[in-house]
Amino acid sequence: MAKTAFDRTAPPLRAALVAAVLAMTGCAGMMNTPTAQNIAGLSPSGNVSITEDFVAGMGDGSGTLYFQGQTYPFRFVGTVAGPGGGVEKISASGPVYKLASVGDFGGRYTQSTGKAGFSSSGSSDLWLENGSGVIMHLQGTSTGAMLTLGKDEIFIRMSQ
Repeated sequence: MAKTAFDRTAPPLRAALVAAVLAMTGCAGMMNTPTAQNIAGLSPSGNVSITEDFVAGMGDGSGTLYFQGQTYPFRFVGTVAGPGGGVEKISASGPVYKLASVGDFGGRYTQSTGKAGFSSSGSSDLWLENGSGVIMHLQGTSTGAMLTLGKDEIFIRMSQ
């Protein structure tokens, strides 16, 4: 399969470019704010696990989607709204809701229910939703510290 110019870009530069685009698009529109009420009465469609490293408000990570008896690896970049100072590593997993096909999983996920301020090592609890209505509820641990306004975005790209 032919690689696009995006695929040939050096990973750190690619992460910075995508993070800049995410930051600009996040400022342009409303962020989804999924909660437990959005999935009340629904069974999970699948599960996901991720690991992510954040440095100065930009993150790079990988994960695995478990859906209909199959595993699907993916990569993602992320941003936090605000100054974003600090370094943090997050490991999380959780259920995925409203996923009808693997093709709906990728894309831009947002959440704006996080705690604003200085976060330090401890537990993490993220509700994320993409434009296709897919919701992830990720719980896990974080180590390090990060300054944030409580709004996060990640852009998931499925591995080939």
